[in-house]
Amino acid sequence: MRMLSGLLRKFVRNGRMRLYDAAGALHEFGSGENGPTVTVRLHDKALHHKLAFNPELIAAEAYMDGTLTFEDGSNVHQFLELFSVNRSGLASAGSQKLLRRAWRGLKRWQQANPLGAAAEHARHHYDLSTDMYRLFLDEGLNYSCAYFRDPDNETLEEAQRAKLIHIAAKLRLEPGMKVAEIGSGWGSLAIQLAKCGAQVTAINVSPEQLKISRQRVEEAGVGDKVTFFERDYRELDGKFDRIVSVGMMEHVGVTYFDEYFGKVRDLLTDDGYAMIHAIGRMTPPGTTGPFIRKYIFPGGYVPALSEVFASLERVGLWACDNEILRLHYYYTIRHWRERFAENREAAKALYDERFCRMWEFYLSAVELGFLHGSNMVFQLLLSRERDAVPIIRDFIVDDERALVKPKRTRKRAAE
Repeated sequence: MRMLSGLLRKFVRNGRMRLYDAAGALHEFGSGENGPTVTVRLHDKALHHKLAFNPELIAAEAYMDGTLTFEDGSNVHQFLELFSVNRSGLASAGSQKLLRRAWRGLKRWQQANPLGAAAEHARHHYDLSTDMYRLFLDEGLNYSCAYFRDPDNETLEEAQRAKLIHIAAKLRLEPGMKVAEIGSGWGSLAIQLAKCGAQVTAINVSPEQLKISRQRVEEAGVGDKVTFFERDYRELDGKFDRIVSVGMMEHVGVTYFDEYFGKVRDLLTDDGYAMIHAIGRMTPPGTTGPFIRKYIFPGGYVPALSEVFASLERVGLWACDNEILRLHYYYTIRHWRERFAENREAAKALYDERFCRMWEFYLSAVELGFLHGSNMVFQLLLSRERDAVPIIRDFIVDDERALVKPKRTRKRAAE
């Protein structure tokens, strides 16, 4: 326990950790102030040194395997909150500095997403049962950051519909416009854009998502306006008035940013523009955490804005607008985590207890990353020509109100 105790003494500065080691001895760390008090029990002596070496990965695996448990009313979310409010202390520990240096050295290898491998990485996550995703997503199966105007009073469904309208407003669509959607999820955005009059070509590498998407566009009555292809973004050809990509750039990998943005540039008409929605970080370039990289999003990476804009400079695209959504994803994932907890037994019936623990760890970790960490979401408007996007942002609000108004009018008429 000596190495682990030394790490925890440096690490736990806020809140308190009460730790029972594998022999049953109690150790306490932290002041108990400015954070939760969490009681942890270790059931495997090997964890004493494994946790000291790589706590971010080993703690997750130990919880998944049941060799790290909680007592006195503590739970995994409080445990990760304790990690979250002490993240600077963990990063400053000598052993963790060396580990992070090694991760940075392997960064490009960890994010290798050539054709073929990129699809395998995406399917690892997105080809899970759609029934499982229905347990915690909104009715439209939107698996990306919602758009909250009033987080305390809006439902997840309302915030996700607002996100779709917000994006459609930014695209300023006209009937007959050709739109390419790179990474189409379960089809909700394609349906929204088609209802705005666009002809949508949507690509995805997940057969499971494509199957559901094709069913949904038919049910929505826009099957003649949306075409889905199982295709990597590098395999898409043609010219489009608009390009939209939501929650997909995180799977590109920093080595491929120029290829990704270069493809966006080449697919756009001269007077067209693209809307890219992705998770970013407000800190300098880093790496993907070991648990997320191994179990959740292999090949994934949340970029620093400096990496994004440097690539745009190299490929010659205008950054016409950038909106930063800071806490919107925190509110979104909080809904997901709470819904997953409510439907945990159904998830266990689909998979197993270990899967449920992995998913609990994942949802709590990413939620807290948007609350206490450096993560945020950015929405970029990009074009080949400087005047493709209106020179002031008023059009976004104007078009958004125009898209919302018909629904309100119909509601009043029904009353």
